[in-house]
Amino acid sequence: MKEFLKKRKVALLSVAAGVLLCGAAFGGYIGYLQLSGNFHTVIGGQLYRSAQLSPDALEKRVRAKGINTIINLRGENPDAQWYNSEIATAKKLGVEHIDFAMSSGTVLTPERADQLIAIMKAAPKPILIHCQSGADRTGLVSVIYSQQIAGINEDVAERQLSFRYGHVAIPHLSSVYAMDVSWHRLETHFGLKG
Repeated sequence: MKEFLKKRKVALLSVAAGVLLCGAAFGGYIGYLQLSGNFHTVIGGQLYRSAQLSPDALEKRVRAKGINTIINLRGENPDAQWYNSEIATAKKLGVEHIDFAMSSGTVLTPERADQLIAIMKAAPKPILIHCQSGADRTGLVSVIYSQQIAGINEDVAERQLSFRYGHVAIPHLSSVYAMDVSWHRLETHFGLKG
């Protein structure tokens, strides 16, 4: 019996150590995404995605990628320093700045998705879309652009709303799951699922 309990204790400690290690790796990856600005190419020359960038990082990315439009998914926020800095940087660089308010905890309606598609179709390319962390709202909008505007295969487009970019949605436990629900409903709206 003592041997059994000893083995069980070792097994439990091993599992606990594994969980802690995975948690540390997960936290480290999320930290890396935030420190790097979570900047990624969605479709080269057309669409880029990021978290909220500092003015210097924004200027660097705009110049490097030739970005002509910034779509801010956080919405207009004239009382916030980040917003005023972003507006000033866009103006300085001659880049169009568009505010499109979304919440990662609220399902995007088909009507709002259609408005967003019209905005992205008309916007001078390349476009940089961003939210605060570049994971959830930005992920959903990247899927929509990829599939509805660029015509990318749905399965490939859906990869934009994934852990790779920091999107972690747990059904009924995570408010950002609203982005997954949004896409599921939009699939029907766009005629992708019958």
